[in-house]
Amino acid sequence: MSEGRGVLVTGASRGIGAATAEAFAAEGDRVAVHYRSDRAAAERVLDGLPGTGHQLVHGDIAEPDQVAALVATAIDGLDGVDVLVNNAAVYDDAWPGSRRLSHPLADTDYARWQQSWRRTLEVNLLGTANVTWCVARHMLDTGRAGRIINVGSRGAYRGEPEVPAYGASKAGVHALGQSLAVALAPFGIGVASVAPGFVATDMTSALLAGPAGAPIRAQSPWGRVGTVREIAAAILWLASPDAQWASGAVLDLNGASHLR
Repeated sequence: MSEGRGVLVTGASRGIGAATAEAFAAEGDRVAVHYRSDRAAAERVLDGLPGTGHQLVHGDIAEPDQVAALVATAIDGLDGVDVLVNNAAVYDDAWPGSRRLSHPLADTDYARWQQSWRRTLEVNLLGTANVTWCVARHMLDTGRAGRIINVGSRGAYRGEPEVPAYGASKAGVHALGQSLAVALAPFGIGVASVAPGFVATDMTSALLAGPAGAPIRAQSPWGRVGTVREIAAAILWLASPDAQWASGAVLDLNGASHLR
C-alpha cells in the first residue's frame, strides 16, 4: 500500500490549486496535478512538489468524457483517490493581461450572455459535479472514507454584478457540496467547501497593482487580500481526519470583507 493519501486537485497549474497541491504534498500525500491547457505551468508545479508518486492529469472538465478519463488516470496513477479538491473554474471578467471577458447585463448582448452562462456553468458547476461523481463512485466502490473539498466563492453571497454567471455557479457549488455532505456521510465521505474572497494570484496581480488595487484591499479591515497559502491551509484542514464534523460547512475565507 502506498504511503500517504491520493489527492486529485483540479485546476492545479496555478494559484489556489498549485498552492493546494503543494500543501498536500508537504504532508506526504501523493498528488495528481490537473490542468486543462497550460502543461508547462502544471509541470512546474509537479516538479516543485516534495515527495514522490505525483503525476499530471489533463482534461477539460466541461467535457464529461474527458472528466471520466482524467479521474481514471488519477486513480490508476495514485493507487486510488482519497481526497478530491474541486478547484478548476473559469471567471468571466476583464482586466489587462486576462483572457476573460465580463458580462454585466446592461452592457451584454443576448448571444454573449448565453455564451458566458453556458461556458461558466459547464465548467464551474456541471464539470465540478461530474468530477465529483466519478471520484465519489470510486470511493464508494473501494470503501474509502474520503474527503471532497470544493472551492466556492464569496461572490455566491456578496454578488458578482460584472460576472453574474460566476456568482451563480459558485452558489450552485456550495449547494452541491451540502447536498452531498448529507448523501455521502453514511459512507464515511465528508464534503465541505471554502468560499474565498479576493486572493492574490498571478492572474490578479495586474489588477491589484493598478488603480483598482487600493479599493479592493480596503474591502477587508485587514487592508489586504488573501493569499493562496491561506486558502490551501484551510482546504488541507477540511480534508483532514479531524475535520469530519465540518462536513457540510461552507467556510468563509474573506478577511471579514463580507459577513453573513
